[in-house]
Amino acid sequence: MCSPDLETFINENSLARIVDGRFNPRVAFGSHTDADHVYNTPRLWYGQRYFNPTTVRWDGEDAEFTPQSDNMPFSRKPEHLITVDDVKYVLSSTYQGTPYDPYSSSPKGRLFRTIGINRTAFLSLSQIRGDLPDPVKSIQWITFASNVYNALVPQFANVTEVPTYFSNTKLQCNTNSFYWDNRLISALADAHHSDAIVFVERYQQALGAAARHVVDETIAKALKGESSEALLQAANQQIADLAQSQTQGLVDQVLFTATCNMTNAYQRSDQ
Repeated sequence: MCSPDLETFINENSLARIVDGRFNPRVAFGSHTDADHVYNTPRLWYGQRYFNPTTVRWDGEDAEFTPQSDNMPFSRKPEHLITVDDVKYVLSSTYQGTPYDPYSSSPKGRLFRTIGINRTAFLSLSQIRGDLPDPVKSIQWITFASNVYNALVPQFANVTEVPTYFSNTKLQCNTNSFYWDNRLISALADAHHSDAIVFVERYQQALGAAARHVVDETIAKALKGESSEALLQAANQQIADLAQSQTQGLVDQVLFTATCNMTNAYQRSDQ
């Protein structure tokens, strides 16, 4: 898919740069700066490495592609069908499992800009399941703040209201907002990553499982003919309540971890 005048635009501006009779949109339209090797190509490398782990050699001295390779394919067919969890994993990546993970002790840990970064404000994933009735086939997965430490939660899309915990974000920080709770978790957990990440991973798995259970129950009811907006609103609120309870529980855990690891910590039992 492209604009109808794209070929004309390419020819008029000498962008084709054909080699061996093949047009390469990466060559024609992509940038070729030193910054790409820190900012762009490492992220492409990790995404392709994750979705096509056995297609080529990604690691080692004989790797076919590295985080600085300019000649990676413009697109690939993944080796398996992609799930919501796959998308979240890649968008949360700090190049874990490679020497380029900044949370590791590797001297290469800060060479490249990671995919999951501190400045992320919002992640949304739209899922449309064509095998389901219209009222329940569309789900919006949402989360806030740094993807390394947050969890995607589902919300049925065919509704007119959003639960307060997801929609009441104010400019001032408070702990009754999914956005601010996730921001607090990220800032606290990052400084104590090795100690806090176990609590984060348990939270991500527990909230993901509980929210999916609500989704499955709601879809089952819809398949039996119960497909009103009230049903979807109730399911969304139930998921929001789960998210609030578990997210605020994680705030408690990472706050305690960060407090215990403060520089002025002292082992003697005094006050």
